[in-house]
Amino acid sequence: MVFESFPVWAYELIVQSSYFGIFLITAIANSTIFIGIPGLTYAVIILAVGLGLNPLLVGILAGFGSATGELIGYLVGFGGTVVIEKYERKTPRIVKKLMGFFKNVGFWLILIVATLPAPFDFIGILSGISKYDIRKFYIATIIGRIIRSLAIAYGVYIIYPIFD
Repeated sequence: MVFESFPVWAYELIVQSSYFGIFLITAIANSTIFIGIPGLTYAVIILAVGLGLNPLLVGILAGFGSATGELIGYLVGFGGTVVIEKYERKTPRIVKKLMGFFKNVGFWLILIVATLPAPFDFIGILSGISKYDIRKFYIATIIGRIIRSLAIAYGVYIIYPIFD
């Protein structure tokens, strides 16, 4: 199975290409819709810091990779809206409500949810459906994911010597 060999591949990639591997693995792990590889981003961060990589760089690259992967959810939502509008000839009411909601609180909602250890695909899809500005979506997601990744990386960095 692909999922069974993925952790081995991820480990080897981190060992061979270190920081680029972190970005690549977290981007792939977060690019799936609703069937992500649970905890892989956390495992990559823990592994990388445990291997002695700089926790600041690990956190930043894992955050960027994670946010980059989440663009897939946004694009799925955006593509769904294009299809809906094509066949309905008008914007459905729910899309108009979402557009208004995201216009008012979208950036902060995205940032907060991106920081939490919770599924993010739904927010990405809703952002796309509402046609929320993709640059603002990406920036909010990057900030939230970097905060989360740095917290994990430095948590491991502080705790790891206890087990050494």
